Amino acid sequence: MSALTPPSSGPRHWLAQAKRAWQQHHLSDPAYAFLLEPPPPNEWVSLDCETTGLNRRSDEIISVGAVRIVGDCIMTSERLELLVRPDKGVPGQSVRIHRLREQDVANGLPLAQAMHQLLHFIGSRPLVGYYLEFDVAMLNRAIAPLIGMGLPQPKLEVSSLYYDYKFKQLPPSHQQGNADLDLRFATLMADLQLPVRDAHDAMNDAVMAAMAFIKLRHLSAV
Repeated sequence: MSALTPPSSGPRHWLAQAKRAWQQHHLSDPAYAFLLEPPPPNEWVSLDCETTGLNRRSDEIISVGAVRIVGDCIMTSERLELLVRPDKGVPGQSVRIHRLREQDVANGLPLAQAMHQLLHFIGSRPLVGYYLEFDVAMLNRAIAPLIGMGLPQPKLEVSSLYYDYKFKQLPPSHQQGNADLDLRFATLMADLQLPVRDAHDAMNDAVMAAMAFIKLRHLSAV
C-alpha cells in the first residue's frame, strides 16, 4: 500500500467491511444488532464454561462465568454467573471435575435463556479466555439458532498470547518452527506470578484468564 493511500482504503479495512456486511446479512434477529456495533474502547469480556464433557457435538453447557475487563481492571462487580439446566443430565465423571451435580443445575436456566443473557452481557466486546476455542464452539451450538451465526466478536486466546510472549524470549537459535512450550494453565499462572483461584469453576477460571490477559498485555508492551 502506498504511503499516500489512506489507511481506511487498505485491504485490511476492506476485509473488515466485507466481514461486517456478511454478519449483518446473516444476523437473523435484528434485536441482536448491538453485537455488531463497534466495541467500547479498551473493554473485553473474559469467559469460561463448564460442560458435561469434551465432545463439542453431544455434550452440554451447565455453567457460564463471564466478567468484564476495563483497561487494567477486572470488574468483578460486573460479572455474570449462570447455571444451565442440561437435557441429558450430568455424568459422574464430569462432576469430579467441576463439582456440579445434577441437583445443582436442576433449577438452572434453559439454554436459550442463558445465551440471551450472556449475549446482552458481552455486547460487542472482544472475548478473552483460556482454551477459548472449545468454549466458543459449545456456545455457538446454542447461539447460532438464536442469531443466525456464531459469536461475532473478536477472540483473544490467553495461551496464544503467552506463547508469543515466551517465544520472543527464546534465543534466535530456538526460534525456528514451533517452540515446545508448556502452555498448561497452572504453568502459565505460576510463570506470570499470578494468584490461583479454585479451578474448574466457571467464574474463577474467567477471572484467572482475565488476570493473565492483563499481565500479558503489559509484558508484551515492554
